Amino acid sequence: MKELRELEQSVEGAIAFLKTQPEIKSAQVFASANNRLWTRLNYTSHIPCNGLEEPKSTDDYGIGIQIVLDSPDGTMVGFGSEERDLSLEGVKLALEKAKQGAIIDPQFHCLPQATDEKRSLFEYHDPMIMGITNEGLIEAGWKALDGAIDSFLGSETLRGMASGKTLNDLGLIISGDLTILQERMAVSSYEMPDARSDESAFISACVTSMVEKGDAKGSGYSVYLKLKDLSGRAGSEAAQNAINSLNGIRLPSGDYPVILGPQPTAELLSHLIIPSCTTSAFYSRQSCFLGKLGKQVGSDILTVIDKGNARGLVGSKGITCEGLPTGETTLIKEGVLSGLLSQWYEYQRILNDPEAKEKLGVDPADFRQAMIPRNGFRYARGGGRNFGVLPTASATNIVFESPSSVDLHTLVNGIQKGILVGRLWYTYPVNGLRAGDFTGTLTADSYFIEDGRIKAPIKVNTLRINDNVGNILMGVRGVTKDTRPTVLWAADEIVYAPIGLMVDKVHFDQIAEFMDETY
Repeated sequence: MKELRELEQSVEGAIAFLKTQPEIKSAQVFASANNRLWTRLNYTSHIPCNGLEEPKSTDDYGIGIQIVLDSPDGTMVGFGSEERDLSLEGVKLALEKAKQGAIIDPQFHCLPQATDEKRSLFEYHDPMIMGITNEGLIEAGWKALDGAIDSFLGSETLRGMASGKTLNDLGLIISGDLTILQERMAVSSYEMPDARSDESAFISACVTSMVEKGDAKGSGYSVYLKLKDLSGRAGSEAAQNAINSLNGIRLPSGDYPVILGPQPTAELLSHLIIPSCTTSAFYSRQSCFLGKLGKQVGSDILTVIDKGNARGLVGSKGITCEGLPTGETTLIKEGVLSGLLSQWYEYQRILNDPEAKEKLGVDPADFRQAMIPRNGFRYARGGGRNFGVLPTASATNIVFESPSSVDLHTLVNGIQKGILVGRLWYTYPVNGLRAGDFTGTLTADSYFIEDGRIKAPIKVNTLRINDNVGNILMGVRGVTKDTRPTVLWAADEIVYAPIGLMVDKVHFDQIAEFMDETY
């Protein structure tokens, strides 16, 4: 993996070269290097298997250049990149692509400039994760897998089901992966010529377990900032949730009071709420909160904050991919939409938009502090900061706060007939993001609540939520104090979701049961 100093020297050298080109009025150069390491979990009790499959890694590095040019028709802006070449030759190739792709952008104002905020987070990653060996990767994968196997083997419930036979006959399945992400970056520009750099690393484990004979499924997940904290929790949790899901029942369609677990809460945040809390979504009139900045959008017990520079949180970064400090942005405060995630371009664009007051619901000049560009990141699917794309507004650590938080038992005890949703899948907006309507399927870890206690597991893939995110936010009636970091597939942010988020009424539709008939 490329060293940080090599990235810094590359961007500083690139800026020095670009300043010798008279046609270039301004430029920003970004270099990055990423390693992604995976080991797949693939255990089947009744089919020969290796347990771990495909330990592998991918890496990338390169340089990206954004330039500003003058032309008779107006200011032109172009971007180009070159992969696996940080030399001057790579800079020249990226520059040529930027020139070829340059266009006139009347909404462009300037490249990122220093703000009044200062960087506060340094040396926050674990060198042990950054330097993990191949053997260390395999050992980490076995920890996750062993956690699930041990939980299955220690289950009296499963031994009873086996009726004297081996547990292998029950069809025990463990799948998922353990992922390690290592990333480094450096950025420099005419406006901020001294290279600004950052490096970070973390581990995530996502596990799904099944008991085929019981038609049961469970999931588990964990994220770690330090290698020494790695454990088999994700696997153990997945196996225990599968055991708890045996003998699942079907529920009819209807409106139910609901407790959302961490993963469903993260699903709603990542696919609906966060995308609506960006300046770009307001500019393009796509946000479901259009015109509501400074207005009530949720329950007054709900506060949601993006904490980009909090030490000890998994998604924290020292600086953004625009070279600006990360920090805190309060998105919802006591139910009021209070801030938006921004990168520099969209921040400038909304401030200068003649229709901004209509779109935001307030004069942008009065809410400038609520939109400071602390979230301009160059993320790409697969993980890491990518030299080949321009910044977009992305969340870091989404944290919940509430002045009236309680424990999960108290939430469950207050429900007569309701649902504890443990896992949602395929959650997405319907009728466009702006409408706020969404759907999502209960795939595991969900239970029917009756008379203040958990009565029975819900059979997987038998219920679907069809509701509106506005109804969910306004209907929040309880939040647990305890939270846990939650990572979703292909998501860039970490959601520190409450163990339980209680909503007074959510609509569910029953999924038809497939009937096997002979014709």
